[in-house]
Amino acid sequence: MTRPVLGGLLLSSADPERLRAWYVTALDPERNTDVGGYGVLKFGEVYLFIDTRADIGDKNPEPGRMIMNFNVDDARAVAARMERAGASWLAELEDRDGSLFATAIDPDGNYVQIIQLSEEHLKEM
Repeated sequence: MTRPVLGGLLLSSADPERLRAWYVTALDPERNTDVGGYGVLKFGEVYLFIDTRADIGDKNPEPGRMIMNFNVDDARAVAARMERAGASWLAELEDRDGSLFATAIDPDGNYVQIIQLSEEHLKEM
């Protein structure tokens, strides 16, 4: 039996166009399309679907429940792009034993972490 593969995440927003524009500007997805009413952003093998729902508020009340981790080649450049997009920081860019980590807060209050793993940490994985 083939194991399940995580193909995508649905990120709901009271203002999906604003949220989508932020992710496009801040993280530069390899694809930005519309499919069946959803904004669809492609990051590597994972699709981020951005839509709205009637059962959500303007801000995420518990953003620590799910943190999106984006692996990047140049964390400093991505952090600068996120700042230009208006990101606020839960945790500014820091070096953790050779790997770089930062956690931004998107316009809906979700946590978005960027990670640049060192060669040593990549080997350990």
